[in-house]
Amino acid sequence: MMTTTPLTDLEIAQKIELKPITEIAKKLALDAEEIEMYGKYKAKLPLNRINKEKIKNNNLILVSAISPTPAGEGKTTVSIGLSEALNQLGKKTTVVLREPSLGPVFGIKGGATGGGFSQVLPMEDINLHFTGDFSAIEKAHNLLAALVDNNIQSKINNLGLDPRTISLKRVMDVNDRALRNIVIGLGGTGSGIPRESGFDITAASEIMAIMCLAENLDDLKGRLGNIFIGYTYGKKPIFARDLNAEGAMATLLKDALKPNLVQTIEGNPAIIHLGPFANIAQGTNSVIATRMGMSLSDYTVTEAGFGFDLGAEKFLDIKCQSAGLAPKVVVMTTTIRALKYHGGADLKTLTIPNVEALINGLPNLEKHLENAKLYNITPVIAINRFYSDSDEEIQVIFDLAQKLNIKVALSDGWAKGGAGALDLAAKVIEAIEENSSDFKPLYKWEQDVVTKIETIAKKIYGANRVEFSPKAKKNLKTILDLGLEELPVCIAKTQKSLSDNPALLGRPTGFTLTVREIEIAAGAGFLIPITGDMMRMPGLPVHPASENITVDLEGNISGLV
Repeated sequence: MMTTTPLTDLEIAQKIELKPITEIAKKLALDAEEIEMYGKYKAKLPLNRINKEKIKNNNLILVSAISPTPAGEGKTTVSIGLSEALNQLGKKTTVVLREPSLGPVFGIKGGATGGGFSQVLPMEDINLHFTGDFSAIEKAHNLLAALVDNNIQSKINNLGLDPRTISLKRVMDVNDRALRNIVIGLGGTGSGIPRESGFDITAASEIMAIMCLAENLDDLKGRLGNIFIGYTYGKKPIFARDLNAEGAMATLLKDALKPNLVQTIEGNPAIIHLGPFANIAQGTNSVIATRMGMSLSDYTVTEAGFGFDLGAEKFLDIKCQSAGLAPKVVVMTTTIRALKYHGGADLKTLTIPNVEALINGLPNLEKHLENAKLYNITPVIAINRFYSDSDEEIQVIFDLAQKLNIKVALSDGWAKGGAGALDLAAKVIEAIEENSSDFKPLYKWEQDVVTKIETIAKKIYGANRVEFSPKAKKNLKTILDLGLEELPVCIAKTQKSLSDNPALLGRPTGFTLTVREIEIAAGAGFLIPITGDMMRMPGLPVHPASENITVDLEGNISGLV
């Protein structure tokens, strides 16, 4: 009997006949003259179409997940499939997502445009240069870095910056571990002042975080000016505004501030804008993009990176607090394979039915569901279905949902598109219409920094206590001295575990969370407690995904995942 090799996501995407982006714009009641075309299938949306009154009546749906595993969970695929299904059910829906970083695209994780028949298109463009948003952020960030070193070098226009106090690095959108820690300014007196520095990945730039929280161009300039640079030798704090940097930076970013309109496989609107990582930043698309989706639709589906403990917590405690947003429901994405991995099954055996391992892994799902309820938001479980899932395994999760009185549905969007997520869409609509959610944040911004960190660590992660290193304690004093103690916290933590130890799977308890330092992102408007061995510049694997990516003489791309 002959078998056929399943099509890859790229091959499926390349078989779809795209609609001109002007047709997608019409679905949002936008005229062709209102959008800025980037070719035939991409466009920038006008900021003046954000309607705060319309936003109040929109149904915002947050898609989150259990703790990530190497087997993958598929939040983006579920988000897209759900939006397709809601449109099929007659609900005017837009999916709002993050832009992919080239780091994962060329590294190990791949792109971020969904999968199978639940994708956003044009997949190749979105995963690569797209509309240049990441490039603009990279240029603006590196302009600021150049201005800092130029000021240190100058004998005439010198603020007296102490190079030892500067934490700002340069950025690039490629994984390159060799650039994490470097010495710059070598080459003699005409080439700058030698000092230690390095590179972060662009998604980790504070400017990425700023862009995602800025409400408009004026707000953007203010936030850019608030970027903390370091201290003078006389202990005076220096910000980007002291270098008169914000005007030029905002000029580079003015177009990148506008969200991007593309389409789903089924020809429905998708807004994609910016992409901070959730393990080192806030992990959600921009406030502007979410508000745009909510202004132009009746239902808006969005996702937050990694598990609920990272992306969703930051979405709710930082983004929603900052922008005045309130999700009506949380879709908790899980897979049979991932739960078996959390239950102790070996990665190579996850396609083999194993009810015992699945049951052992359920506490991870239970904890994330409990966390959603801490915010007084109704969760709905989405089982992202794979071909290897057995009926007996699926029933285990349905039994858990019945025990917890939580709605649950299979999501088969990868194989069937919107048709595979109709039951999930129906359950989400039911949850919204029951009106049982009344969002409340986990903590108040005006609480002291230690209390905010401990609240997240103990309530969301399940830690027993929090330990602060001597450096972190010194950072706490600096934060107090600068008057920034009322900023929210954006904890940098491994995505692989609820704890700060990536080896602790499932639902670890009784552990101590160690904060080794706290970075100040005054421009973004939050503090970054760093735990474990978190790094802002990932490395490439032994065999990076880039080895398989190529383009033929006709311009056709292959190997992109």
